[in-house]
Amino acid sequence: MRPWKNAEAGLNEILSLAAGNLLSPIILSFALGLAAALARSELSIPEAVAKGMSIYLLFAIGFKGGASVAAHGLDASLLLSLGAGVMLSFSLPFLAFALLRVMTRLSALDAAAVAGHYGSISIVTFVAASSVLADRGIMAEGYMVAVAAAMEAPAILSALWLVSRRGAGPKIEGDIWREILLNGSIVLLVGAFVIGWVTGEKGLAEIAPFIVSPFKGVLCLFLLDMGLVAGRGLRRARGVLTGGLLGFGVLMPVLGSVAGLALALALGLSTGGAVLLMVLAASASYIAVPAAMRVALPEANPSIYLTMSLGVTFPFNLTLGIPLYVALARMATGG
Repeated sequence: MRPWKNAEAGLNEILSLAAGNLLSPIILSFALGLAAALARSELSIPEAVAKGMSIYLLFAIGFKGGASVAAHGLDASLLLSLGAGVMLSFSLPFLAFALLRVMTRLSALDAAAVAGHYGSISIVTFVAASSVLADRGIMAEGYMVAVAAAMEAPAILSALWLVSRRGAGPKIEGDIWREILLNGSIVLLVGAFVIGWVTGEKGLAEIAPFIVSPFKGVLCLFLLDMGLVAGRGLRRARGVLTGGLLGFGVLMPVLGSVAGLALALALGLSTGGAVLLMVLAASASYIAVPAAMRVALPEANPSIYLTMSLGVTFPFNLTLGIPLYVALARMATGG
């Protein structure tokens, strides 16, 4: 009876977390944007404002992570976590590619382009998960921000290799490297992390009224815009989404989260750290990788990979995925 009771308790915790998450201002803001777009409302966020909110969120999360590392100190756990993140980012596209070839009729080119998105990360999903953990008083290692930054690029290289081994891929030339390594989101996240690391807790205290108190409000507005973008993408891509693609968009993040949890347990991360590594492994990029794919694989269909990452996996992770990952991490770590 005990295994059955443990499973029932775990399911109840997941459902409870999901219900609480669905009623949070963050998720409801995303739902409002999604519903407005699907209903063809004229509601919109000016592009300049959306860009400004993105810059704010990246700077805030990077700075706070750097300050946390300054307080924690540089040690082997940080380096091992960075290595684990890079390994996850590089290897997950191969699993994604294999699943896509089995579950869908995508060409090798399109399957590789989609797979690359599922090894990289969604920084907004990471921020949302961090907010959920903070609301529940679950602490996480501050250096997970550095792990997020390290996981942006390796998946792009995996996608290019998957295509090139079939003789149809591009050479990895200078413009592609620049797109990968100097992508604005990566530069800002890493740069803010370094500033937070150098200035430490004193620096964080100086600008806390700017990057701490307004953070959740800005995140709500940003997710409202993300809901609008996702809804418009779903409207345009109705003919693109098949049952196989929808199934992949839900299955792949769950499998990625399990891989992230296994590595988190091996590294001895805290419950919060395990959740964040699971979220990073489960999320799909819709900023860095699409930009790189436009340069590296211009023949790939952007309506497929953008709709999958932003229209399917992103909403799944926000609504059901994060509560699932929190519950699994708590059961596995006892936290």
